[in-house]
Amino acid sequence: MVRLVRRLGWPSYRAGQILRWLYQRRARTMNEMTDLSRKDRNLLTAAATIRRALACDLYRSADGTRKLVLTLDDGLAVETVLIPDEDRLTLCVSTQVGCTLDCGFCLTGTMGLRRNLKPNEIVEQVLTAQDRLAAGERITNLVFMGMGEPLANFDSLSDAVTRLTNRTWGLGWSPRRITVSTAGLASRLKDVAPLGVNLAISLNATTEAQRAHLMPAANGIASLRSLLTACRRYPLPPSRRLTFEYVLLAGVNDHVEDARRLTKLIRGLRCKVNLIPFNEFPGSVYRRPPDHAVLAFQSLLKQGGSEVFIRKSRGRDVLGACGQLGNIPPALTERALTQIESRC
Repeated sequence: MVRLVRRLGWPSYRAGQILRWLYQRRARTMNEMTDLSRKDRNLLTAAATIRRALACDLYRSADGTRKLVLTLDDGLAVETVLIPDEDRLTLCVSTQVGCTLDCGFCLTGTMGLRRNLKPNEIVEQVLTAQDRLAAGERITNLVFMGMGEPLANFDSLSDAVTRLTNRTWGLGWSPRRITVSTAGLASRLKDVAPLGVNLAISLNATTEAQRAHLMPAANGIASLRSLLTACRRYPLPPSRRLTFEYVLLAGVNDHVEDARRLTKLIRGLRCKVNLIPFNEFPGSVYRRPPDHAVLAFQSLLKQGGSEVFIRKSRGRDVLGACGQLGNIPPALTERALTQIESRC
């Protein structure tokens, strides 16, 4: 923005002016920037474009979850989800269209990678979600747990976090209210620390063979051992802790032995564990464990000294829950949802 302002021959303070219009006042056209003269607004219109999503479809779940499907300027679609939970309203944000990884329990992974999102397309999800809030509603938390692997698009992620957290001209979010989740790009964990956000690691396996089967691409990038070594080296601030996410798959990684191995793997780390009972989607070979199996797994981890929580599944009826984001034809979605919800 500074370079653009200089190219137009304007004073440098104009950069902050324009950025405030974009992020704090949500201007969609240059003509809304009323503290610029009409001549300057015309010059800016000729030199730049404010890009916003072409369209946004909203799907409402019976539990209050809202999935927003944004159509980008090249016709591709990206999904973001508003998740209510008592006094919290969390927005789950995407960083890619599709995903560079191929985790078998995630619908997004079946799409392959269409492309990385640009920083403005990442922030666009937050702006669009905020535009659609009801009176009195406020998003309290942002989680980069939507479509894509955030650390595989790190430059755009970092840029977007800057726009979200800047207090002078940006959206003014506290980094403590933002969580970035990774499937395990161990070599990039250290790059997350300077952003000041929370870090979550999607583990999902307790042996190298199991992880290679469930998350072949991620395990090829970093083995379970190297990932946990990177976690132990992560410069965690005194008041923070890591989050380990563990998707429970019936008869696959929910055995007593898995719970015991997981306890040993994370022992000594300042962390908590979020258990995520698998959210089914059309075509998946995996199934959601029964509630008693989930509770038994949690109990074993607690006995081992871990702080462990069970993630509530929200938005399953609109394919908005964890692992369910992806492009499915509407006709197939409607038919498959009925079949899946009868089992969940």
